[in-house]
Amino acid sequence: MAIPSHLRLSRRERQIMEILFRTAQASVAEVLAAMHDPPSYSAVRATLRLLEEKGHVKHIQDGRRYVYQPTTDLSRARRSAMRSLLKTFFDGSVEHAVASLLDIQARKMKSDELDRLSALIDEAKQKGGRP
Repeated sequence: MAIPSHLRLSRRERQIMEILFRTAQASVAEVLAAMHDPPSYSAVRATLRLLEEKGHVKHIQDGRRYVYQPTTDLSRARRSAMRSLLKTFFDGSVEHAVASLLDIQARKMKSDELDRLSALIDEAKQKGGRP
């Protein structure tokens, strides 16, 4: 199933959204200053306008400048991104995704981090995981 066009983001769009989620709001100049290898001011302004047309950001006017904000909170955006990642790369399998993450990160994880993950799994079992 194809991803709806309003959910697909280019690399630059994702980069700008990451900045907006990190800062909560930013002007074009502030987004530009936060970017690595930035494009022109006009390109950032055009990309923000496109993100607004897609419904990902909104703006408020602050004097002569526009200040942009994400239209959704970070936790909701994370859930949406995870659903897409699970569907695209792991056939919808949380188990495969977690196994892959653990394969990559397990040697770097501290014991208390693994304990918190174990507690989250136990909590998920109690909330309705099947035996």
